[in-house]
Amino acid sequence: MKKTNKEILGTTCALVTAIISGFAIPLNKVFVVDLDPIVFTAIRALIVGAIFLVISYTFQRHNFKGGITRPPWHYLIIIGFIGGCLAFMLYFSGLQLTTVGRAAFIHKTLPIWVTMFAYFLLREYIHRKQVFAMLIMLVGVFMILVTPTSFITFLLPVTMGDMLCLLATILWALEAIVARHAMLKNYHHFFISFGRMLFGSIFLFGAIVLLGRVPALLAIQPYQFVNILISSVVLFGYVFFWYASIHYIKVSKAATLLLLAPVISLLAGVFLLGESAQIMQLVGSALILLGAYFVVHIKSRVITGI
Repeated sequence: MKKTNKEILGTTCALVTAIISGFAIPLNKVFVVDLDPIVFTAIRALIVGAIFLVISYTFQRHNFKGGITRPPWHYLIIIGFIGGCLAFMLYFSGLQLTTVGRAAFIHKTLPIWVTMFAYFLLREYIHRKQVFAMLIMLVGVFMILVTPTSFITFLLPVTMGDMLCLLATILWALEAIVARHAMLKNYHHFFISFGRMLFGSIFLFGAIVLLGRVPALLAIQPYQFVNILISSVVLFGYVFFWYASIHYIKVSKAATLLLLAPVISLLAGVFLLGESAQIMQLVGSALILLGAYFVVHIKSRVITGI
């Protein structure tokens, strides 16, 4: 595939990922699942991981488009443990010790860490325009997430919960870097997706046993399982397009485009749920869209000559 086509395809996949991520928040308000978050995530990850296992096996068996290269197991285990289990548990532990707004904004700093790691570890070329656009988008995200009533909470001292959420975000960034590194070795993203979800679910089920959450797992009701399936479909779409995007374009660019998600969530809340949007949120949305415009037109390159 030509570089231009790869750039277009990867950028499109990143934009679709952001759209899915943005719709996930209002969808979760409709399909609320009253479950332990670890149990909920473990079940979803198992379902999605099993789907990717079938897809990977089918494509490899039929040798579509030259076949699929499976990465070594240690790549899959590392990605599954870091991103699918440890980061998730740290984030939700931190969420119990800080405010939702602060945790959400800390998570949105993901592109910063991905960009730093990508520059030093993957030798991605980071244009100044990309850094400027990312900062503009982060300001926009802040304006969307922070309301006048919640602004005071952002002035409070840093808590242990904030640090746990930050550590989780850094681990998710490292997961993306390991995944991109594996793809640069010509390992197919279907296998990476399978490893992230299935091994992540295995580690999470282990945590359920160790933390004594088995009763919560056994107490799932039929209506809850239906909602879990709906949420799993959304998660499958997110994982599919996210790993496809970093397969074709540099991971720093793909991660930055994920900052479009709050704009999608805001618009979905207004048009689907009848929520109101404040002027500051609309200005923040405009900043995010402006930054995304610049990022979309940046080409994926690696550093040479150093």
